[in-house]
Amino acid sequence: MFGKVGIKVAIMVNVVLAIVVAAGSYYIIAQQSRSLEDQLLERGSIESIVGAKQVGKLIEEAIDNGVFSVKDAFDTEYVPIPGFEPAKYHTRYDFYLDKAILSLEDEFLKDDSVVFAVAVDTNGYLPTHNTRYQQPITGDQQKDLVGNRTKRIFNDPVGIKAARNREEAFLQTYHRDTGEVMWDISTPIFVKGKHWGGFRIGFSLEKTRMAQAKLKVTLLVTMIVILAISILAVFLVVDRALKPLGNFTRIASDLADGKVDQKIEATSNDEIGRLADVLERLRISLKVAMDRLSKR
Repeated sequence: MFGKVGIKVAIMVNVVLAIVVAAGSYYIIAQQSRSLEDQLLERGSIESIVGAKQVGKLIEEAIDNGVFSVKDAFDTEYVPIPGFEPAKYHTRYDFYLDKAILSLEDEFLKDDSVVFAVAVDTNGYLPTHNTRYQQPITGDQQKDLVGNRTKRIFNDPVGIKAARNREEAFLQTYHRDTGEVMWDISTPIFVKGKHWGGFRIGFSLEKTRMAQAKLKVTLLVTMIVILAISILAVFLVVDRALKPLGNFTRIASDLADGKVDQKIEATSNDEIGRLADVLERLRISLKVAMDRLSKR
């Protein structure tokens, strides 16, 4: 069993250990959370760059193959499609893009963090949305706002910046009209050397925060387990290290009672071993003194 000294030493060591582990856990969690964000942003940046280049190439191939002209590819005479609010529009090229880029855009949605991956022209016109946002019209405006978002002009502040942006992997925080908050990463699309629009990747902040929360829980549980094992180990080590002191306390008590016949042997070369030597010399001195007194 622990004596008072052992308990005090174990508690002090464990308090210091707990502080160190807590500080280390906070630092690791913060670093890993930032690392996770950096990884997601890097992934989104690559996806937006790849998407922009592929869409630009597909439009140029359509022009080269005579599907439509360069002028048609940059058509901004948006023809309203009756019966929609928010309004939807046709252009001279949107029917072709419905066939040419839909599967390309949907490919990016295999990444669970990606909410949308779309090409928009410089005015924010989105000719072809992902399949998940081309659901049949229900007549319920709120459902259709989420389920059918193709052929709309997204010229809100974030949308128009993404459409007219000329930087690769341009990052914004997007408050979508469906209530979602996400990262918007866009890269410019060039067709025949002219800025056509941008390729936008929408990254879910909710899923990112969930991933960060899961990471935090995992790290916290790991650190708690490590701390618990360490605390137990400290108590066991302290108990083992201070066990000789208990024996020496008993021996000193015996010496005080005149029991000087049992030899005290040192079992180590440290401070405890030197204490054993001191007690042995004390025992011998007491024994000699007691023998002299008994002969008088």
